[in-house]
Amino acid sequence: MKFEGFKEIWAVDFEFSSGPDLLPRPVCMVALELRTQREIRLWLWDKASVPIPFNIGPDTLYIAYFASAEISCYLALGWEIPVHILDLYVEYRNLTNGKTIPYSRSLLGALTYFGLDPMLASEKKEMRDLAIRGGPYSSAEEKALLDYCSEDVYALNKIFPCMKDRIHLGQALIRGRYMWAVAQMERYGIPIDTHLLKHLMDHWEEIKSRLIADVDNDFHVYEGTTFKVDKWERWLVENKIPWPTTENGNLKLDDETFKDACKSFPQLQPLRDLRYILGQLKLNKLAVGADGRNRCMLSPFQSRTGRNQPSNSKFIFGPAVWLRSLIKPECGKSIAYVDWSQQEFGIAAALSNDEKMKQAYLSGDPYLEFAKQAGAVPMDATKKSHKAIRDQYKACVLATQYGMGAESLADKIQDIPLKARRLLNAHKETYQMFWKWSDAAVNSAILNGHIQSVLGWDLAVESGYNFRMLQNFPMQANGAEMLRLGCIIALERGVKVLAPIHDAILIEADSSNIQEAVAITQAALVDASKIILKDFPLRSDADIFHYPDRYEDERGKETFEKIIKILNELGGGKFVQAIQVS
Repeated sequence: MKFEGFKEIWAVDFEFSSGPDLLPRPVCMVALELRTQREIRLWLWDKASVPIPFNIGPDTLYIAYFASAEISCYLALGWEIPVHILDLYVEYRNLTNGKTIPYSRSLLGALTYFGLDPMLASEKKEMRDLAIRGGPYSSAEEKALLDYCSEDVYALNKIFPCMKDRIHLGQALIRGRYMWAVAQMERYGIPIDTHLLKHLMDHWEEIKSRLIADVDNDFHVYEGTTFKVDKWERWLVENKIPWPTTENGNLKLDDETFKDACKSFPQLQPLRDLRYILGQLKLNKLAVGADGRNRCMLSPFQSRTGRNQPSNSKFIFGPAVWLRSLIKPECGKSIAYVDWSQQEFGIAAALSNDEKMKQAYLSGDPYLEFAKQAGAVPMDATKKSHKAIRDQYKACVLATQYGMGAESLADKIQDIPLKARRLLNAHKETYQMFWKWSDAAVNSAILNGHIQSVLGWDLAVESGYNFRMLQNFPMQANGAEMLRLGCIIALERGVKVLAPIHDAILIEADSSNIQEAVAITQAALVDASKIILKDFPLRSDADIFHYPDRYEDERGKETFEKIIKILNELGGGKFVQAIQVS
């Protein structure tokens, strides 16, 4: 597919406000046909119904900058969605991914990057604030907003020729289609138990105080509301749990370190939750509209590997795992969390074409199969009969995916480095084809100065590169590609997809139809994996939650139950029934 094949190329920009449901309310739109320079201006704020003013069929290319925002206005207006969407934000992000650039990735930054005259940032903020304010608008304000909107469109007109020859159009249109999917998912939102959320917010300070006493009963590392590092160090020694340190020899105390530790030591999850609650969690930041749906920007393509990075404070699937129990299907509805099984292992097996690795994935339990292939357990071993060994081989697989060395793996398995080294060597001996492929991919990235996913998500490799990140890039970036395709396919097949979550998607349906929706979604995930992995299908699992049950994540269950217990104690038990059946 080439740009010359399109009869029309429209650059489009909207200005919009937001209602109490956090959904966009279009204020105005300007569109410019790039070949003829024909301009269309529409004032939308006080219009009940406006027909779409230009062709959106297969012979038209639709260009925007961060297209999910523009498509959200299409959805608000009830307009059909353009067939072909090219998002110059995403393509500029791809063009500069991994590079050190002195500009932001905003439209202003893109203009500056290409040596074009940017509009004044102060004027841009003033106009953006005016649009966000909402109406009524004076005639002067209406003209100012349309002029401002027009400036963004003419900026696209300038940028497009600079980027045109650097864009692989077929791949870019898939990314553009995902921005449609993002707009649709952001519009759906995630159902929240607002009744419980209000109780939590009303009693949040009291809950935090009591939660310290409750959780710290198992650790004894707090004095008042202060986390004492010396007590924590003593607890780690007493419980024989290894812990990473800084270059200065101090214990690492950031949330990412606690998150990693919880994977090996689940008993630490309540403490991690408590630290996050006390330090970062602000319940009033959670973005919940008047209709009880969690809506926020999914921030697609924000990470170097192309993954979404929504706000941790606004998105219900932020770091506080227990908070996900606020997700609750509406009456007559069900939700399902559908995720790929051992996705990164499957991606590594397929892309490296390592037959033993493929066999391990197809066995249904790649960790146990790895142990069998390495001769560590008999061929008739089961997860139950050889759990300890399987756990070690699982830790080894995860260590290779994250580029861990023997010392880090030894900490994970609570064994000596020699044992960890033997496990890593067993992985290299068993999966020789994978390691040849992985080493070749990293060497190529360093020599050529970039590395790409199957569908062209590119990462520039500059001096000071992170070797582990390069090693894991093919799995992470292609996992992101797969997730994007899964969302697109499921939505196009009529599934109500609420959100993407790392290697999973959350869907919603009438309770009577949820099984069918899950089946369609799982088929979509299979098809997505086959597109990325050359016809190698990945499995998926599904957890279904019916009204009146709420979403549950085992990792946060203990903390959530503690919080509910405290809340009911504070209310003299009067919240119990409301929380259970609301």
